[in-house]
Amino acid sequence: MQRRQFLKASTAFAAPTIIPATAIGQGDRPAPSERVGLGVIGLGGMGNGNMNQFMRQDDVQVMAVCDVDRKQAAGKERVNKYYSEKGAKDYKGCDAYGDFRELIARKDIDAVLVATPDHWHALAVMEALRVGKDVFCQKPITHLFGEGQAIYKEVAKRKAIFQVGSQQRSDVRFRIAAEAVLNGLIGKVKRVEVGLPKGGQTDKIGRIGEPIPDGLDYDMWCGPSRYLPYSKDRLHWNWRWCLDFGGGQLMDWIGHHNDIAHWGLGMDKSGPTKVEGVGFEFPEKGMWDGPTNYEVKCEFAGGYTSSISNKNKMGTKWIGEDGWIWVDRGKIDASNKEWIREKTDRGPIKAYHSREHHRNFVDGVKERKECICPAETGHRSITPGHLAYVSVQLGRALEWDPAKEVVVNDPAADKLLKEVNYRDGWSLEG
Repeated sequence: MQRRQFLKASTAFAAPTIIPATAIGQGDRPAPSERVGLGVIGLGGMGNGNMNQFMRQDDVQVMAVCDVDRKQAAGKERVNKYYSEKGAKDYKGCDAYGDFRELIARKDIDAVLVATPDHWHALAVMEALRVGKDVFCQKPITHLFGEGQAIYKEVAKRKAIFQVGSQQRSDVRFRIAAEAVLNGLIGKVKRVEVGLPKGGQTDKIGRIGEPIPDGLDYDMWCGPSRYLPYSKDRLHWNWRWCLDFGGGQLMDWIGHHNDIAHWGLGMDKSGPTKVEGVGFEFPEKGMWDGPTNYEVKCEFAGGYTSSISNKNKMGTKWIGEDGWIWVDRGKIDASNKEWIREKTDRGPIKAYHSREHHRNFVDGVKERKECICPAETGHRSITPGHLAYVSVQLGRALEWDPAKEVVVNDPAADKLLKEVNYRDGWSLEG
């Protein structure tokens, strides 16, 4: 389980000489109430998709992008073309960087989008928060549990606006389903079934020892995680299946469907009381080590249980004494169809209503109001996944105190859960 056992690199990492953002004042710039200057860190699939959504907002301008792969950083030309064709006033062009700290140090950037591989989320987010910038971060909010705690506490300390890219919360079907459960329409909850995808390919041997391509700062790409022999099969997209950089399909999707499960259960700042990882199957060969099959069993103080697994039907299903509700992307069903009609009054509890996830963040930045999926919510939604990995590694179920965020009567498990061991040269402390 290398995910929580990062090894130090064989040679010390030499950080580039950069004036940190923490040493630079923000200076004069248009107030976020007029226009939000955005910096984009990570220009892979999700980074480009999110950036496109933000560029469509008339009161947002993408000022700079950052990627350690020069080919991906070339996305700045698309930004320039977009604003040129749009005839944006006072736009001075999009700059590209290979180090996120240079982008964050920019005085004209109000907020940053973090869409890097998981192992980079925490460092980029914390650097941005420390200088007063707001953050939209892709899910899962962090690669390690301890990073998530650090982020949501820093957000509270700075009174920052934070949005996790769990965009299902801004979809009408998921809101309706959660609201129906919150209002008790299915009666007392008995069981929750969260269905996620099966793990990635299992037979990928991969090409190890390939030359590092020109224009890729691979040392920087590995960043705080282990420096592994380069292979393109570990990079773009496929990093998800490598536990040094991602968390497999479990952590890639738990921030979606389990996030909705928690929403309906009223668990945005809480969680289960017992977690056990069972049925985890890992590839026997190749470079990808994320689980192909998995189940996370949870028990809650309310007397109900949940199962998070690729063996469950995709989506989120709450089962109660008086009926059930199931929801997935583009689909919703219930034992009583009246519960899930948009015009139905489901009761006094009204779930947070966001019509569009990116717009919700922009409005939050401009109006200084909390977004639909803030930092602690995103952290709590994926906590069962973090706990499950520890449970599998130690071979035992974990009793969990969600209020104190402590593994009960198991100091070894608690220590393993909260370890944040970075490669030389990197620290959450800044």
